[in-house]
Amino acid sequence: MKILITGATGFLGTSLCSLLESQGHDLVSLNSKNCDLTKSDSLLKFNDLVYDQVYHLAAWTQAGDFCLYHPGEQWIVNQKININILDWWQKYQPQAKFICMGTSCAYDNDLSLIEENYLTGIPISSLFTYAMTKRMLYAGLLALNKQYSLNYLCLVPSTLYGAGYHTDGRQMHFIFDLIRKIIRGKLYNEPVILWGDGTQSRELVFVEDFAKIAIELAQSTNNELINIGAGEEYTIRHFAKLICNQVGYDFNKIQFDSSRYVGAKSKCLVINKLRQSLPDYDLTPLELGLTKTIEWFWQEQEQLVPIY
Repeated sequence: MKILITGATGFLGTSLCSLLESQGHDLVSLNSKNCDLTKSDSLLKFNDLVYDQVYHLAAWTQAGDFCLYHPGEQWIVNQKININILDWWQKYQPQAKFICMGTSCAYDNDLSLIEENYLTGIPISSLFTYAMTKRMLYAGLLALNKQYSLNYLCLVPSTLYGAGYHTDGRQMHFIFDLIRKIIRGKLYNEPVILWGDGTQSRELVFVEDFAKIAIELAQSTNNELINIGAGEEYTIRHFAKLICNQVGYDFNKIQFDSSRYVGAKSKCLVINKLRQSLPDYDLTPLELGLTKTIEWFWQEQEQLVPIY
């Protein structure tokens, strides 16, 4: 198949492109350097091909407290990105199946995190703007399907982890930040201070597992929004203990700063629809996934845990 992918050099995009290429697909890989999606005409130069699928992974955001300080920018930039690619899809590539990423932060945490609630209630205030741009992306899919019968799939991931995360100094999602801090504590005898009291819970999916599931669903499932998660969550303290065991750092030395931003206390997706769609799907065990991620950290030690 001929497939166009936005956000192709990101964490998920790199893994997805590698898997699609190994399956023999013909890829057109877009990133911020070769295609500025905030410009309405940026995709026209890629119209020389007729695509079977379009994966839209690009978004302007970062982990940590980034969303607290850039709500206006996030609204404008992400709305431009999403509107421009949806408009291009409808006008020039309507035959293509459009596969895109939602976000678990779009859910109201007072409701069950089940697909039927994706557009219901109010997202957490600290992530409100980003969450609403993802809701609007899904609303666009519904509208284009209703009027033009365009074929889509919207996937809502829990936190992804694995090798190949960014190394450019941006804030990291919690699991990478945990690994980095604990390795630094081990190497340089630094205090390890984690945000929150450690009782907040999170769910993880290994990035290569997500890529496999996304490709399978893209082949078999049409016009759906589907959560992709592990179906179970663990506390930050549990993750930290597993990492300490692998790194060789004393967990009892970790300090917890309950005054710092932690986001939602719990975030575990309901995955009944995923189990129905792919009853035989399997995920990398957490301990093995952490081992692979920590091994990658050691390989990238100079960039990820440099001496200050």
